Amino acid sequence: MTGIKSTIRKCYLKIKAKYSHIELGLKCDHIWYGNTYGGFYAAPELINEKSVVYSFGIGEDISFDKALTNDHNCHIFCFDPTPKSINWIKRQELNDKFHFYECGLCNRNEFVDFYLPQNADHVSGSAIVQKNVDVNKKVKVEMKSLSRIMNELGHKHIDVLKMDIEGSEYDVIENILDEKVSVTQILVEFHDRFFKNGTAKTRQAIDKLKNKGYKIFAISDSLEEISFIKLNS
Repeated sequence: MTGIKSTIRKCYLKIKAKYSHIELGLKCDHIWYGNTYGGFYAAPELINEKSVVYSFGIGEDISFDKALTNDHNCHIFCFDPTPKSINWIKRQELNDKFHFYECGLCNRNEFVDFYLPQNADHVSGSAIVQKNVDVNKKVKVEMKSLSRIMNELGHKHIDVLKMDIEGSEYDVIENILDEKVSVTQILVEFHDRFFKNGTAKTRQAIDKLKNKGYKIFAISDSLEEISFIKLNS
């Protein structure tokens, strides 16, 4: 029995060490918006009908966006350059609070190779070469930096920024911080599983956000969706 307890403790310590960078830095009310697959935690007290919400990477799931609109009557600006996602959105019945743009989020402004998923039944493509995409299946898509998109849409500040962008989040986070983009809540799915040094990349990204005043206020059960807040934005 002692041997089993020792083994369990060693496993626990290894897991704790691996994810030591993912810890709450602030306690505040938060709600899970959307379904299990496409949802994120957000702080509801800082969202109202005047809030500006950007949602990057929607695939074929807008449960998060619908939940925010239904609860707060706010406008949602959604972005996805994936052909399958674009076609799916065109078939949906959406109200005037929902705005969709056929471009992706990047740290630069240009057309890039966008790799489609290996499994034809899947929807999520990526500008990053990773295990879930087929490098022989690619299309050219338009990518824009967050600051350029905000300038084009006439926004000076974002209340909620949701990013599920299949591995591009690391470069984008650095770009957002370098350009001092004003954002209150950043909700991001980290895809460290795509990279050999993924845990280190996520740790570095979180450290950079913390150094700029962002604090983790919610973590999903999978430890992949992490919500940050900067209260003096």
